[in-house]
Amino acid sequence: MPVEKVLLAAPRGFCAGVEMAIKALSWMVRVFEPPVYCYHEIVHNQVVVDRFRALGVVFVDDIAQVPPGAPVMLSAHGSAPHVVAAARASGGVVIDAVCPLVTKVHHEVKVRAAKGFTVVYVGHAGHDEAAGTMAVAPEASRLVETAADVAALPDDRRPVALLAQTTLSHDEWSGVKEAVAARWPDMWMPGRSDLCFATTNRQSALKAIAPRSDAMVVIGSANSSNTLALERVARAAGCGPVYRVNGPEEVPVDLDGVVGVTAGASAPEELVRAVLDRLAPAHGVEVVTVTDEDEYFPPPRDLRDLLRALSAALGVSLDGPGQDAGLLAGDRAVAASDALEALAELNS
Repeated sequence: MPVEKVLLAAPRGFCAGVEMAIKALSWMVRVFEPPVYCYHEIVHNQVVVDRFRALGVVFVDDIAQVPPGAPVMLSAHGSAPHVVAAARASGGVVIDAVCPLVTKVHHEVKVRAAKGFTVVYVGHAGHDEAAGTMAVAPEASRLVETAADVAALPDDRRPVALLAQTTLSHDEWSGVKEAVAARWPDMWMPGRSDLCFATTNRQSALKAIAPRSDAMVVIGSANSSNTLALERVARAAGCGPVYRVNGPEEVPVDLDGVVGVTAGASAPEELVRAVLDRLAPAHGVEVVTVTDEDEYFPPPRDLRDLLRALSAALGVSLDGPGQDAGLLAGDRAVAASDALEALAELNS
């Protein structure tokens, strides 16, 4: 029996931070001759990374691998202060594409550590965002992933602040928060949650379609924290088998009934379209929307300043990543998915 219907979650796919980072790196490859360097993967999606790699972007995990004077972009996940300093000392153009929500957490860590707090940071060991955040105040920060980790923490008699990796699922976060609150009832927390609104929205959309789905397809890469969180949420919802796929070729051919589809915040819309084509539902696609996202993060200030200077020097108006809108005048109207697909044409 073929797939009867697809329930397509909305919101899904690129978040505002990913939109900003992809468009920023799209500009870098247009302005500079290759190679352009990027510290860590710009976002955690293999299609996106491979698209940029084909255009001469070199992804490095050590800033020392960037030759002096070479242009470099710092990834959306945020970088340790010493990495940012080393990049700027190299003498080349440096564009920091860190997500503003991650910047907020870095600021909170810095302020709380300076006030004498122990920062209990909920995150995944080894993740780029967690590594960069912990490096803001390493002596004051303690990384935990589970309630058991909280129980094992020493009590150093200092006040405790609780902060989090932005891409955690709400369920991961809430269990650890309760454990910290039980040990330190007077703990400090920010007035606004550290959890990314886009991550939360995508999980809410998945939960909305899960009860009606016989199976769930989650599109995104294995190193994407928010994608793995979506997968865990889907499994907890008990909607039948859950498949995390990198692309359409990994979608099982024997799916039937009603299939839910969503995508992590780093997954481009072109992958969603390709998965829908492979599923080919007999009764079409129903989009299930839980909220409309209109958040917009402008390009990094250093990039805006660079493009203004180039525009003034050349006496021309630079075209945007999609070739139909200027960055300075219409960046918001250019979707990162369109910019990404335009890069494929550059390489053809």
